[in-house]
Amino acid sequence: MGKLEERLQAAGFEVPEVAKPLAAYVPALRDGTDVFTSGQLPLVAGKLEFQGHLGEQLDVEQGQAAARRCALNALGAIRSVAGDLDRVAKVLRVTVFVASAPGFTAQPQVANGASELLGTAFGEAGQHTRSAVGVAELPLGAPVEVEVWVRLKD
Repeated sequence: MGKLEERLQAAGFEVPEVAKPLAAYVPALRDGTDVFTSGQLPLVAGKLEFQGHLGEQLDVEQGQAAARRCALNALGAIRSVAGDLDRVAKVLRVTVFVASAPGFTAQPQVANGASELLGTAFGEAGQHTRSAVGVAELPLGAPVEVEVWVRLKD
């Protein structure tokens, strides 16, 4: 376990093994020093930890917890192709999709769950660009899906 994972563990988080793909894709892809993840759901041991729409079945705090779980799963996917999360030099971009009930407009606050976890993990190197997008539905009825793009050290 590297320093980054030790830091997360001290904060109460554990990076899981990469989740098995639910369809025809790979969880993460490395291109040179960049690693791109597929959208990660809030899965724990292959089952959704949260289900439903924000502003209907779930509140912002539950959405943030779901986004944190997605970000942890993204870290597991990154580790699966990078070998060690300590090789990450910078988090470049995060995209957060939020299954939103009509009228729900707090997508940025939900996305903070993922962003803050990445900040805890990487410190200043975890500062990133981001989009938080409200959508009607996500796979399996998930409330949140997160994609992460990182750059590895040479």
